[in-house]
Amino acid sequence: MYQHILIATDGSELAEKAVSAGLNLAKALNARVLAVTVSEAWAAYAAPEIMMPYPNTDYERFAAEQAEKILSSVAKSAAAIGVQCATLHVSDRYPADGIVDAAKDRGCDLIVMASHGRRGLARLLLGSQAMQVLTHSPVPVLICR
Repeated sequence: MYQHILIATDGSELAEKAVSAGLNLAKALNARVLAVTVSEAWAAYAAPEIMMPYPNTDYERFAAEQAEKILSSVAKSAAAIGVQCATLHVSDRYPADGIVDAAKDRGCDLIVMASHGRRGLARLLLGSQAMQVLTHSPVPVLICR
């Protein structure tokens, strides 16, 4: 069935549920895992009035540190249950784009991720990364709530 599962995570509590589900599925299928976290570009977060006091290099360092923390946690969980796990930090991308491109580039045949469950106006204005991945993924996507 599935041999190479991409598990996308942002380190949130909800994403940890998807990590657990993805790792357990990989264990059951004897599949390998690629754990991915994506950091958006600095401009996606910075308003013009705060760009000067908080330099881009500080943001990049912070994003890399957070990604390392998130991915090392997934790698430890995978090792604890005997699942082969590689990690990847994609930087300066929108999360959905980074996830879909990583799946394509690394030959993954399933994406596992959490749905953050935005509803109403927030969903309309902010969209859903899970919906974007579902829309653009060339491989099946398992959404965990």
